[in-house]
Amino acid sequence: MRVSEQATAEAAARELGGFLERRREQIAQRWADAPLFRTVFTVSRDEAVEACKAVVDALADVASTGRLENVAAPGFDSAREQLGRMAASRARSGYSPAQIAEEAAALRPVTAELLHGETSDPSGDEARDVMLALTVLMGTLRLVIMETTINAGEELIARQRQQLLEVATPVISLWEGIVAVPLIGTLDSARSQVVMESLLQAIVEQRARYAILDITGVPTVDSLVAQHLMKTVAAARLMGAECVVSGIRPAIAQTIVHLGIDLGSVVTRSTLADALAHALSRQGIEVSRRTAGVNPR
Repeated sequence: MRVSEQATAEAAARELGGFLERRREQIAQRWADAPLFRTVFTVSRDEAVEACKAVVDALADVASTGRLENVAAPGFDSAREQLGRMAASRARSGYSPAQIAEEAAALRPVTAELLHGETSDPSGDEARDVMLALTVLMGTLRLVIMETTINAGEELIARQRQQLLEVATPVISLWEGIVAVPLIGTLDSARSQVVMESLLQAIVEQRARYAILDITGVPTVDSLVAQHLMKTVAAARLMGAECVVSGIRPAIAQTIVHLGIDLGSVVTRSTLADALAHALSRQGIEVSRRTAGVNPR
């Protein structure tokens, strides 16, 4: 951009910033009725107006710097939290980032109408330059909103994934001093970390001396899964609990032998019932079948 063009663009940006400051109240009142704000702030219209004012202030700050195309401009920092709340709310309602960006685009016409009405010569070069600056600035706002929406969506997915991991790895108290974690599905690094943290927390809270890792629901055991199991067993031992791995099916036993995985230091049992019986016997508790026809007294 040549020096004269740059000077013209900077002057238009400053003029736009002044307009946004002067018409802050009117712009906010009109924006409050736009879908992007109206559908998010349903309790009070005044709350929507205040949110609009925060965004207008951010745009005025950006315009004053002349950096209309910079999504990382400091002026947007004050409005990102507000925009994040709005974007997350619309995303939860099922709107895609593109749809939310279209709602943001609807803010420009009402703003342009106010700007047009304030200009003495709408067809003049200065008026066109300021209108162009508004178009660029509102385009940048759309990008900021899309960026915020995508980030909010990623954070929501991460939270939901963590919640699913926690739900999928419950720690069950089987007996006094005995806890168990029934594992179902693939055991990857992220889930293994959740299993270890949940198990260690349960060992501390319940003062468990025995912990059972039941892998009956784990479809395959490879070297990575075995490594995760060994780390969990080692961590449980450091907490003073003996770990028993149950659910060792014939196919899994053959796979472990074929891979050369050494589980010699780990107590293993074929079923969860066998593992529980082992833990009970280590505590001096014997479980026997009731004799038919004999009623306990």
